[in-house]
Amino acid sequence: MNINCRQASRLISQGLDQPLNQWDHIRLRVHLWMCGNCRQFSHQLQVLQQSARKAGRGE
Repeated sequence: MNINCRQASRLISQGLDQPLNQWDHIRLRVHLWMCGNCRQFSHQLQVLQQSARKAGRGE
């Protein structure tokens, strides 16, 4: 069930583009609960995505 940080980063990126299946979502949530570095990476990507959307709308 455990995934490593490389697998988690792939799932984080994939999850921004499309919904993850239930199994991958659970595996990622468990990993993020245990790994502060991946939690930070996930947060940074979310902020970057939000900023890109705002820039695309001219905000």
